[in-house]
Amino acid sequence: MEPKKNPKADLNRRSMLFFQLGMILMLLITWQAIEYKSYDRSDIDTGLADIGDELDEDIPITDQLPPPPPPPPPAAPEEIEVVEDEEEIEETIIESTETNQEEEIVEIEEIEEAMEEEIADVPFAVIENVPIYPGCENAGNNNAKKKCMSDKIAAFVNKKFNTELAGDLGLEGRQRISVQFKIDKNGNVVNVRARAPHPKLEQEAVKVVRALPKMQPGRQRGRSVGVLYSLPILFQVMD
Repeated sequence: MEPKKNPKADLNRRSMLFFQLGMILMLLITWQAIEYKSYDRSDIDTGLADIGDELDEDIPITDQLPPPPPPPPPAAPEEIEVVEDEEEIEETIIESTETNQEEEIVEIEEIEEAMEEEIADVPFAVIENVPIYPGCENAGNNNAKKKCMSDKIAAFVNKKFNTELAGDLGLEGRQRISVQFKIDKNGNVVNVRARAPHPKLEQEAVKVVRALPKMQPGRQRGRSVGVLYSLPILFQVMD
């Protein structure tokens, strides 16, 4: 005879469900055990924090400065001695500077200036009194003395100048030399300068002009002055 079982009373049908529920319960118990914490009550201060001691600040005691001394009393004013005005003061009498019509007026002579005005050098063409070359003293008026002086200087240079020097230097044709010099207030020939086609000709012209004789100085406004003189020298080199 086979035993009869109620199919609804078979427990094997829900064994898997019970297993899963058991696993979930074990996991919950294990998680609670891990998360559980305990605290020592002695470490917990349930009282109020006492901060009164911390609020008491030590205020440093500073030395009090003594009060400044009172200002000195004002000095007593000096005694002013009153002097009686008994001395007589002589009054200065200012005399009138107006002249009397009856007084004789004395003329004052002109006072000559101590420093004479320096007159610059004057060109030969406009000098009032031309320098006088030796031998031209009796030439006549100022224009005649000018011509006499120019002729005397030209004759002196033609006689003294070495015209053969240009040929020795290899120069040909007409040669022109410009010479300038000054006859100072003492009548001496100074500041001689020359310009020529060759330095040797310049040196020769300077040497000849410096040999001119001393003259009577030119005069401007009645005073001896320096006179500027220009002298052209022309000659032809012969082949």
